[in-house]
Amino acid sequence: MQPITHEQLSAWSEAYQQSPERQLATLSLSKANLADVAFVSSQAGALRPKFSIDIETMEVTNQKSSGRCWLFAATNVLRERIAKEKNIEFFELSQSYLAFWDKFERANYFLESILKTASLPTDDRTVMHILATGVHDGGQWDMFANIVRKYGVVPKDAFDETYQSSNTHQMNAVLNRSLKVEAVKLRGMVAAGASEEAIQAEKNDMLGKVYGFLCSCYGEPPKTFDFEYVDKDKAYHIETGYTPLTFSERYVGTLLDDIVSIIHAPTADKPYHKTFTIRLLGNIVGGKDVVHLNLTMDEFKAAIIRQLEAGKVVWFGSDVGHYGERTLGLWDDSMFNFELLSGLDLSISKEDALDYGLAAMDHAMVITGVNIQNGKPNRWKIENSWGDKNGTKGYYICSDSWFDMYVFQAAVEREYLGELAGFTAQEPIVLEPWDPIGTLAD
Repeated sequence: MQPITHEQLSAWSEAYQQSPERQLATLSLSKANLADVAFVSSQAGALRPKFSIDIETMEVTNQKSSGRCWLFAATNVLRERIAKEKNIEFFELSQSYLAFWDKFERANYFLESILKTASLPTDDRTVMHILATGVHDGGQWDMFANIVRKYGVVPKDAFDETYQSSNTHQMNAVLNRSLKVEAVKLRGMVAAGASEEAIQAEKNDMLGKVYGFLCSCYGEPPKTFDFEYVDKDKAYHIETGYTPLTFSERYVGTLLDDIVSIIHAPTADKPYHKTFTIRLLGNIVGGKDVVHLNLTMDEFKAAIIRQLEAGKVVWFGSDVGHYGERTLGLWDDSMFNFELLSGLDLSISKEDALDYGLAAMDHAMVITGVNIQNGKPNRWKIENSWGDKNGTKGYYICSDSWFDMYVFQAAVEREYLGELAGFTAQEPIVLEPWDPIGTLAD
């Protein structure tokens, strides 16, 4: 290892003092946000809110101060189908209902993962990953499907928001502290040779307390409810006597079994046309594994476009932490010239961005449209769940080049995969828990 020398510092200082670009950047950055200075207005103007395929959808939702984007995006996909069938102008499914059961089931998943690795030291990488991940708001499409299969869905007015459901930071902190305390107890019991019966009794006692705490935060989920709505013609309707599962059977049906999670991960360890799962990634013990089919970007886009052409919106996951202008509601990798402003080399391939931890899925939304010119997409319309104050009443746009680089996952119906659907029958390759494809959208 070589230290920095005084001679080097002197040379670099002289280069900085003599550079007009660095002096201008210094003046600009002394009083302005870096992104504002690097903003390229002409590129932003090219992202017009006009699309050759544009599905009419409802007003946007708002996840507020929570990381439930994956649940909001997923329920936004489902609500469009229900609203279309019932001729409803605006409708939401309860995101809180799904979040409650996800939290509860994930507490059990966490504790079972602790028991599964109880013989390993706490500095083992797998144990450290379990402890660091804990129970939080984020998730993936298959995790949403697992909750719905087990617990069903309910309209939002059957289980509405509370302060805690919309502001989850402190609730998550308390829950995760208690789970780590319980992890100490369970690992201690295993080390002392306690019986499996005693260990499960301790775990179940903890889960009872978790259930009570979650009920205090969310309210207790409904066991039965009536579906009341007013259609676009202002006619009132009521369908009585539903349970969450019977409502799901009626309005979701077998849709979740027809949907495949596709990814675009151009890394050497993930060949195209192979399926992948991630060890210890899940929310329901005994639920279906999270499984992804890796496709080329052209195949990935084509499946999405075919579903949009059929009038059906698409759940997708991306990394929104790059090249975004939130007020305008735009994402475009050529909309900011950070390289000119900084003098730094910032270019990197998608493969290297995944391998080196620069980018991975962190937010889920819904694709509702695309503009195609000369047979190729050039911009995409996105329904976000950050309220209606930014973008076009909460709808955003991304450029196709941003899509290429920062979109990683989508949930499409099997029929729109065409012959690629045959690849889903493979036994998935198992990836380690910390693989970037295992990151959670929140």
